[in-house]
Amino acid sequence: MTNEKQEELRKLLLQLRLYGLASQLDKYQQEPWFEGLLELEQRERKRRSLENRLRLAALGNFKPMADFEWQWPSSIDRLQCEDLLTVGFVSQGSNVLILGKNGLGKTMLLKNLGYQAVLMGHQVLYRTASDLLRDLGAQESIAARTRRLKYYTQPTLLCVDEVGYLSYDSGHADLLFEVISRRYEAKKSIALTTNRIFSEWSQVFPNAACVVTLVDRLTHRGELVTIDGESYRMKEALEEHERRNKERNQRRKAAKTKQ
Repeated sequence: MTNEKQEELRKLLLQLRLYGLASQLDKYQQEPWFEGLLELEQRERKRRSLENRLRLAALGNFKPMADFEWQWPSSIDRLQCEDLLTVGFVSQGSNVLILGKNGLGKTMLLKNLGYQAVLMGHQVLYRTASDLLRDLGAQESIAARTRRLKYYTQPTLLCVDEVGYLSYDSGHADLLFEVISRRYEAKKSIALTTNRIFSEWSQVFPNAACVVTLVDRLTHRGELVTIDGESYRMKEALEEHERRNKERNQRRKAAKTKQ
């Protein structure tokens, strides 16, 4: 083994916190168990790292894209979505903006984008818009708010869900602007869902002077995914209603037969 390769191996052992083996590398590297132990420790480190990134991402429960019914929306670009799910946009520092009515799978797509980014080794954070702005607004000092802004700037991908479902005052608009601007300057990605076209964001943040610039920074390095159609949740609710009615009718028939 060359001195260069041996030094690389020593660095790897130190990264794995196998300090004893690193200090006695010359003695143990030819042992038959050495490679197996190294491989085991590397696998375990990757597993722990993945578990930690998933925990910090706080994605919650979600359906995998394998369950997405592509034929249900009247309009969706499946190839575009599948390209985005390779999460190449994260390495480029680009944004993904998912626009559509309620119940069409925007959150499902957003969380799957976050999950795929975690699998690719990226640090991800998911928050609803209301949770993010409530958190920032609750900070009572400039120093505390600065720390929280740094917290939302750090992840490689920030997933912001449900922009447009509630209205916010100009102070909250300024806070969102701060998050978007800091990530824009750092060339870090945002994936975001909204039920409002961007020309209507002035209604989400009424009297906020920063809305135009906020949207401009989001869309400058952003790709827009539009989903149109009727609510899938409503479809599921109607199907469940029909199933229950059918079940009750069968029980009624069975009861009459017994009589």
